[in-house]
Amino acid sequence: MDRRDFLKTASASVGGLILPIYGHAIAAEALTTKVDVALKKKLADIALNAATKAGASYCDVRIGRYLRQFVITRETKVENVVNTESTGIGVRVIANGTWGFAATSDMSEDAIAKAAVQATAIAKANSKFQSTPVQLAAVKGVGEVSWATPIQKNSMTVPIKDKVDLLLGVNNAALKAGADFIRSVLFLVNEQKYFASTDGSYIDQDVHRIWAPMQVTAIDKKTGKFRTRDGLSAPSGLGYEYLDGKAAGKIALPGGAIAYSSSYDMKEDAVAAAKQARAKLTARSVKPGKYDLVLDPSHLWLTIHESVGHPTELDRALGYEANFAGTSFVTLDKWKAKDFKYGSDKVTIFADKVQPGTLGAVGYDDEGVKTKRWDLIKDGVFVNYQAIRDQVHIIGEKESQGCCYADSWSNVQFQRMANVSLTPGKEKLSVADMVKGVENGIYIIGNGSFSIDQQRYNAQFGGQLFYEIKDGKITEQIEDVAYQMRTPEFWNACAAICDESDYRFGGSFFDGKGQPQQVSAVSHGSATTRFNGVNVINTARSLG
Repeated sequence: MDRRDFLKTASASVGGLILPIYGHAIAAEALTTKVDVALKKKLADIALNAATKAGASYCDVRIGRYLRQFVITRETKVENVVNTESTGIGVRVIANGTWGFAATSDMSEDAIAKAAVQATAIAKANSKFQSTPVQLAAVKGVGEVSWATPIQKNSMTVPIKDKVDLLLGVNNAALKAGADFIRSVLFLVNEQKYFASTDGSYIDQDVHRIWAPMQVTAIDKKTGKFRTRDGLSAPSGLGYEYLDGKAAGKIALPGGAIAYSSSYDMKEDAVAAAKQARAKLTARSVKPGKYDLVLDPSHLWLTIHESVGHPTELDRALGYEANFAGTSFVTLDKWKAKDFKYGSDKVTIFADKVQPGTLGAVGYDDEGVKTKRWDLIKDGVFVNYQAIRDQVHIIGEKESQGCCYADSWSNVQFQRMANVSLTPGKEKLSVADMVKGVENGIYIIGNGSFSIDQQRYNAQFGGQLFYEIKDGKITEQIEDVAYQMRTPEFWNACAAICDESDYRFGGSFFDGKGQPQQVSAVSHGSATTRFNGVNVINTARSLG
């Protein structure tokens, strides 16, 4: 799959969903088991000692057990239930000033020592072609520590029957509400990760994530015309409690309301999706032109991801990474200038891997660096990148920002996007109050198709739901909307941001990067935000 396919999947477009399958199939009961921490430390020490003896000046070891469960349904049928496990060890070293990496699924002591020696030999061979040695930012060893996602209910312990009953109940509710087709999915992840290094760290982490995508379709049987509405769930770093569905608030819209909270009522969303998909069949097509846009967090997360998250990755800015839609317009000269206006003075965007409930939340990254929060854009001015241990010296920093990640024990860790979020407004402002100030605008909910250039400068974004705003009131549902943007112009058009009471997350379960390709999970927080004078085009296809 290419990059757009990954983010299409992450936006819950499951009509033809292809989910990556990792590892081998196992019984559901095996999803609840763990490897003894003392055993993992013993195996890690074998690798550390073997690498050091072979000539490595630095070594880190990652022992990973990656568990995944998919439950997939359509209308009244269960299409698939899959449980997978992938377990092994990856060894990364520096020898002769150069990186080397090797991995094995054979967890015997001899195989682990052999992988460590192989990684060291690869580093030494690589050093013949590298003129500048790796400059690794210092990390103080933390000894033996642990961290776990603060879940209330382990999703893996919930019986398959309960999950199937939930999804089929969701499907039935959507069909009764007017849907012709619905596909619903539960995707559950548990990453059991152990990190050890010659810095003196032994870090055991237990990471949980959950995602509940669906796609609802309504058909006009007279014309054959059909419209879809994807689910508005946000994939989250939570347990099964995420599906409790206790709404924190609702946004009133013509024909119904959108509920939002840190948990998700999948059935309520399915009913709303059925009604809104059917309303799309008769919705008026948008008239192209300039509009003030009111963007819901369920939509804005993807714009943040593409136009801020990726271009502020330092490896893209340096040209080290050019896969999946290129490098970055945010070059080093803009950072050195300290005055590049990325957005209006209302725009402060930060990176972090610590916000509870987010996909990126962990205690330590895959280099053993304690995670934190830092600003990328402050009051509209670009101030920093996302960088890891062997990059931060380039921007004059002494310690990594803790955003290194590998999607498997078998892949080497590298710089990945942290959670990247827009700070909510400081003054009290509700969505209703924001809408009152708009004379001619469009309210956009949910993310749809998008396109962005190789520098992350020119882009176009669609959505799931569009509502016309006239003279401070939401009037009707419309269709065929996409807006065009140049990244700095768009963020400089930011005119208002709702307060923290409206702050919500969206995110991607499968953000692609690198070659060989890896995926990561990342969240993006924001409150509803207004952008003035944005160019909107009509995406309707002409059949004439």
